[in-house]
Amino acid sequence: MRKIKKFLLAKSIGIYINTLSYINPGKAALLAYRIFSEPRDGRLLKEQLPDILKQAETKTYIHDNQQFQTYTWRGNDNVILLVHGWESNASRWERMLPYLQKSGSTIIAIDAPAHGLSGGTEFNIPQYAKFIDIIVRETQPIFLIGHSLGGAACVYYQSAYQHPSIAKMILLGAPSDLKILIQNYIALLSLNNRMVLLLENYFIERFKFKLEDFSGKIFGGKLKLSGIIAHDIDDEVVSLEEARKISGSWKHAQFIETKGLGHSMHDEKLYKQLSDFLFGADTTSTK
Repeated sequence: MRKIKKFLLAKSIGIYINTLSYINPGKAALLAYRIFSEPRDGRLLKEQLPDILKQAETKTYIHDNQQFQTYTWRGNDNVILLVHGWESNASRWERMLPYLQKSGSTIIAIDAPAHGLSGGTEFNIPQYAKFIDIIVRETQPIFLIGHSLGGAACVYYQSAYQHPSIAKMILLGAPSDLKILIQNYIALLSLNNRMVLLLENYFIERFKFKLEDFSGKIFGGKLKLSGIIAHDIDDEVVSLEEARKISGSWKHAQFIETKGLGHSMHDEKLYKQLSDFLFGADTTSTK
């Protein structure tokens, strides 16, 4: 019954936006983008933080009148930055954290725009990358780990900013192409061809790029650091093919294919493998 209600709601919204596209195209494009970019889950309350985040030092930053939150578990001078994905928050790293802490490293996790304790109502990767850059410049992390859209943000960030402190990067269940995400959204709402063009033009005017140009496959070709791309064949949120696109262009990354982990990628064996890559002998192979 719940699935039916969600289906009917999505189709009703789509009908409204399609109709609005003929009456007020600008308003229709803005509404469609807002629905696409506004998370409905992942928020946190200060008075109800998960225990793992209560153990961390918290710090709030302000950039372009936008507030964002970080959590730090203090260790040595080696810093690891963790970047979560869509409708999540920094607490998603709780199960991986013990494996990273064994190294004695300082670990920092960030709440994405409109997630956790960070402000705003809109999530987009260019803005996320700006937040990441502020933390990277201040703390000089040597490792960057991203899950889902957080992984996509990491690929975009390092390809665009090329920060020299980052020596290794890990992507978990990360999508590659923004155009695929938009196409899935369009199919969900059954938006018409007019709305497809309006959305494409919105991204060009707002972000100065075409949808097909915002791709992990393109960004991966600019990466010079070593890394791991891990993806599960049972991931029903992000297709395995998306990870293969990034792997095909990122020449200094290993590709790890898992089974039975789904999109969360929580697994003791995998975490040990990733820890060996980060802290043990460098097992990265060049394709």
